[in-house]
Amino acid sequence: MNIPLDKRIVPVTTLKDVEDALPLADALLAGGLDTLEITFRTAAAPAVVRRIADKFPALRIGAGTLLEKKQLAEARDAGAAFGVAPGLNRAIVEEAGRIGFPFMPGVMTPSEVENGISLGCKLLKFFPANLAGGIPMLQALAGPYAQTGVKFVVLGGVTPQNMREFLDLPIVAAVGGSWIVDPKLIAAKDWKQITQRAKDALAVAK
Repeated sequence: MNIPLDKRIVPVTTLKDVEDALPLADALLAGGLDTLEITFRTAAAPAVVRRIADKFPALRIGAGTLLEKKQLAEARDAGAAFGVAPGLNRAIVEEAGRIGFPFMPGVMTPSEVENGISLGCKLLKFFPANLAGGIPMLQALAGPYAQTGVKFVVLGGVTPQNMREFLDLPIVAAVGGSWIVDPKLIAAKDWKQITQRAKDALAVAK
């Protein structure tokens, strides 16, 4: 199942206020980014996804921190294009496959990578990247697993300063993080700064 990551950057945010959804989406699109992960850590998450999906169909929304089966259908029905989890739970991956919802589980060890591949997941979230060994660990994983076609989306410690190093690794499909959509910027309604950070990140990714 395809998860679109052609821009190679996935801003990740947790919104508590549904009213922030549309200004945030507009700011990211103005900055050239068309993918956003909304974490399901608040009660507002499904409504946030639905509001953005209805108004900005060009913005592909990932639903993050999906830890329960019921959240998969909830996210899909709200308009999310794909789901993401911090870890690899076989029951969640299998349920996502059953309902036809593209899903990216999280991994940080060789065994988890192999479990992901065995479940048909060729796109895996490498998390938390900084604590899991960062670039040296990804280079080590590339040795035995690049041949399988597996790719990683790197999250957890990615910054504007190191994102290019991650993106230069052939086994890395994309990077993600919260620096573009910093909670402080959202709280301040500083949409122009979010747009600028999106532009800056996209320039580095290119």
